[in-house]
Parts: sequence; C-alpha cells; structure tokens
Amino acid sequence: MRDSGATSAGVHSIREYTSFVLAKVCKAHRAYVDALLAEHGLHVGQEMVLLELWQEDGLRARELAVRLGVEPPTVTKMLRRLERCGLVERSQDPADARSFRIHLTEKGRALEAPVARCWAQTEQTALAGLSAGERRTFRKLLSRVRNNLDPGFRAD
Repeated sequence: MRDSGATSAGVHSIREYTSFVLAKVCKAHRAYVDALLAEHGLHVGQEMVLLELWQEDGLRARELAVRLGVEPPTVTKMLRRLERCGLVERSQDPADARSFRIHLTEKGRALEAPVARCWAQTEQTALAGLSAGERRTFRKLLSRVRNNLDPGFRAD
C-alpha cells in the first residue's frame, strides 16, 4: 500500500519544476502546430522532412535521419506517408544502387510558403507579449537547455 501523502507531495513538487512546465509547453506547441499543418494535409514532424528537402533536395534517407536526429526506420515511415500524399518521390541513387534519393514533387515544393506561414503564426502566438530582446534571450536560453540535453546539438 502506498503512502498517498508522499505521492501527492512528490507530484506537487514535480509540478514546480521548470522542466515540467517545459514539457507542458512542448505538448501545447505541438498541438498548435499540428492543427495549423493539418489545414495543409500535414502532420507535425512531416514539415521537418520537407524543410530539409527545401534546403537541399535529393537527400538520401539516411542523410535525412541524421539531419532530423531520428532513426532510419522512422524516416522510412515518414517518407512512405509523404510519398502516398504525393509530396516526395524516391529515385535510385545513380552512385549507389542500394540507396534512394528523395526528391520533392511540385506539390511538396508548393507547401514551403504555407508551412512557413504556419510557423510564423505559431511564433507570433506563442511569443505574444514578449519584446524583441526577450525573444532573443528566450531563444538563447532554449538553445542552452537543448545543448544540455543533447550535447551534439548546434543552434542554427
């Protein structure tokens, strides 16, 4: 039998951690972005694959996995979904018959501006009421936190 007093005290103290608030912020942010992206037929995370391809079309799946910081099977699953939606297509890598290159379709390229608007709207909503200086400081602090949790992280 548990001591309910210790449990509620423990839960209460966890809620006071900045990390707890950060987790809640991340969840709310993800839901907000997901709702905006859904208007364009995307799920949160898929735009990150597209972002990499908008920056450099024709990447290999393993290159995408490294850039996104995910495992190759995760990228494979994401690419299948994006392919079914007609946003990307795979082609045999001429330099390596075992690899495929991922290319944007016209439909995939056309989403760049709408996705950028989704992120701009999210930025405006999430950071409403913060001054330009506070926004810069907040971004720097978040980058430090990310680096603490993921030492290989480099802020853009």
